[in-house]
Amino acid sequence: MLIVASTIVAVFMAITMIFVRLKASKRPASVKKIILPPVFMSTGAFMFLVPEFRVPWLQVAEAVIVGAFFSLFLIRTSKFEIKGEHIYLIPSKAFVFILFGLLIVRTVIKLIVGSHISVGETSGIFFLLAFGMIVCWRLAMLYKYKKLEKRLHGISS
Repeated sequence: MLIVASTIVAVFMAITMIFVRLKASKRPASVKKIILPPVFMSTGAFMFLVPEFRVPWLQVAEAVIVGAFFSLFLIRTSKFEIKGEHIYLIPSKAFVFILFGLLIVRTVIKLIVGSHISVGETSGIFFLLAFGMIVCWRLAMLYKYKKLEKRLHGISS
């Protein structure tokens, strides 16, 4: 029952993410808009204060590495463009498919992992996976943004 509920929540989160990303592409990007999502998500780490959510260090490393691998698909489709005096995130047509593809893969992994470890540990692992993914993705976005920002200021000076 918990796995079904968490999967439904994940689908709604993916759909929300698609709309947020499309809406964001209509306004200029900024450093703040790039770094704040992982900062806000980091508060979820408070779950590890509860013993049921704690996972062994090896599983922490595995989850973060898998998250970093998954981020490669998002990094590949995140492109910025200079329009006038601002930098915009260009929406990728592949983003929707990648997001749902990652959701399907994560759900399958969750079903497999969830049958071997507790619900709390599974939640902890998948938080770490998602956090590893968003941090890597956002750091890559920040790098791309800063690179374009230098070019923009070099042109406008």
